[in-house]
Amino acid sequence: MEPVGRVAQLWRHPVKSMGGHRVPEATVGRRGVRADRLWAVRDLETDVLATARRLPGLLTCEARFDGEPPADVGPGRSWPVVVTFPDGEELGSGDPRVHERLGELLGRRVRLQPLPPVGDRRAHRAGLQTPASVRRDLGLDRDDRLPSRPAVPLRTLLRLARYATPPGSHVDVFPVHLLSTTTLATLAAEAPGSVVDVRRFRPDVVLELDQTAVAGAADPGLPEHGWSGGTLRLGGARLAVVTPTVRCVVPTRPQAGLDRDREVMRAVARRADRFAGAYAEVAAEGLVREGDEVLLAPGRPPGVVRRAADRALAAALQRAVRLGARTT
Repeated sequence: MEPVGRVAQLWRHPVKSMGGHRVPEATVGRRGVRADRLWAVRDLETDVLATARRLPGLLTCEARFDGEPPADVGPGRSWPVVVTFPDGEELGSGDPRVHERLGELLGRRVRLQPLPPVGDRRAHRAGLQTPASVRRDLGLDRDDRLPSRPAVPLRTLLRLARYATPPGSHVDVFPVHLLSTTTLATLAAEAPGSVVDVRRFRPDVVLELDQTAVAGAADPGLPEHGWSGGTLRLGGARLAVVTPTVRCVVPTRPQAGLDRDREVMRAVARRADRFAGAYAEVAAEGLVREGDEVLLAPGRPPGVVRRAADRALAAALQRAVRLGARTT
């Protein structure tokens, strides 16, 4: 493994799709950062988990824990949170008024609920996905195309067709989302009139990379995009990097201290084909602190068969989205 930089920031979001906060250290387990997205809002009208893609008002709220959660929090073992609403009102998860207040904000019947036990797969079931809904989630205009390569492996796509989030977790796809300060700077240069704030992208770990590592990357402006198949060591944890992170419409949404800005995603589309950051699975659990050294063992590039399968899947997805554009 070669040193590539350090951990610049660690983020924890107590409630899915609400504003989170930095933490100086975090235990990274199989499901990601401990206590991250321990709560979520359920849309009672559709009986699926609500996200800021569909209900952007969630981003205008911020959440914090009522004291530091113990080490054993997780599925079926929650810890109380406090939600701060846009007008400054604070309500705890134990206050029955929090559900009504969220409903007023979002214009729907909703309920704040903790992460259920691992065996409760029904709680994670996905809503109906159509080409039109995919376009809306990604913030695609009628003539925009999907990214040129699949964002996730086929096995994960099949799981996402059934579950809104992996059973036992409230993350969208993979346990850990990585983002480098280099990529943020690249996007800021691409959109000089925008505020390219890390909060728009909601990562778990922000990395500050050494200049040598950046210069040696396949794309020095987006270095983590070349890490797929590789392994990172951060403090006591090891992460298996899976794929660059496809960006949905969420970075354009307004939130506390940040206005609505569609140019942010236009910059991501122009410079990075709608990808920014990287997703990873957890190969070994451990404690990670801000300032920890980051080491990388590069992975092997995909073989001929894998590249052909990815191209075929990408073409099929493009056709489906074009069909959705013609029928909506």
